[in-house]
Amino acid sequence: MATTNPETSSTTINIGDDKAKSLSLPPPPPSTAAPKATFFRMARAKGGSRRCLSVMDFALRIVAIGATLAAAVTMGTTNESLPFFTPLFRFQASYDDMPAFTFFLIGNAIAGGYLVLSLCYSMVSIVRPRAAGPRLLLLIFDTVMVALTTASASSAAAIVYLAHNGNASANWVQICQQFQNFCQRTSGAVIASFIAVVVLILLVFMSALALRRHSRQ
Repeated sequence: MATTNPETSSTTINIGDDKAKSLSLPPPPPSTAAPKATFFRMARAKGGSRRCLSVMDFALRIVAIGATLAAAVTMGTTNESLPFFTPLFRFQASYDDMPAFTFFLIGNAIAGGYLVLSLCYSMVSIVRPRAAGPRLLLLIFDTVMVALTTASASSAAAIVYLAHNGNASANWVQICQQFQNFCQRTSGAVIASFIAVVVLILLVFMSALALRRHSRQ
């Protein structure tokens, strides 16, 4: 836009703001560091997922330790006696009267001891999430513990069921009406053992998932 000053007879030319705003710098060249940063970010994310699985594995093992040891201690301390006419004659119910309960105690004690020892290998997996050796070892022994705890819990559950309901065909009476404390403790021990079975199954799936991710790379 041009303007004329009558006093000085000079002409001034003003450049509009629209033209100044339309002037822009050329776009910067594409950065070559972006693919490298994306690669390192993806690598960090993959390592973080493995470490997250290892931390969950460690926490679940602590839960399984509590369940198996609670089941073993509860069953091992189950003992109840009832008087029969005189205090000299008493009916007694103990876990070692039945082989299934003895097997239950031994099986859960072995599983609990193994789980305590397995915490060391689980910590190695947290520190070194890409190591496949500890994972494979845990997968094998976890599978064995699943079989052992399932067998012991199932055998004890059958005896507990008979204690609660009896069997009219075999003339087996219900003893839980008299030995109530005995039946409550054995039932709680069986429930705790089945909780350990579920946790061990989860541990097997998690170890298999970690090994599957490792084999893909």
